[in-house]
Amino acid sequence: QVQLVESGGGLVQPGGSLRLSCAASGFTFSWYAMNWYRQAPGKERELVATITAADSKTNYADSVKGRFTISRDNAKKMVYLQMNSLKPEDTAVYYCNARREVYGTNYWGQGTQVAVSS
Repeated sequence: QVQLVESGGGLVQPGGSLRLSCAASGFTFSWYAMNWYRQAPGKERELVATITAADSKTNYADSVKGRFTISRDNAKKMVYLQMNSLKPEDTAVYYCNARREVYGTNYWGQGTQVAVSS
């Protein structure tokens, strides 16, 4: 059974930091690109950060570049999102996603809430 379980969300003041974690199970983690998406109230879900399967290359949305860092640990089947210098506009539900383009396979976690407010 495929599972992606996010953790680490919460309430933080502007300028603060959070580290999101995503634990994967039920599929060959190292074969999948891993992504973090977010969805703010009333907005569409947007891609925040990507890390590739083969060589762990990363890519970021312009809005988080220089503040967020995505990483993965294939041995532990974990992906992380380190979020620094958080802003109120970062408030959203953050979702972990696993994707294998060649087979069109796409898995989602249940999401974790991040709220940035003073």
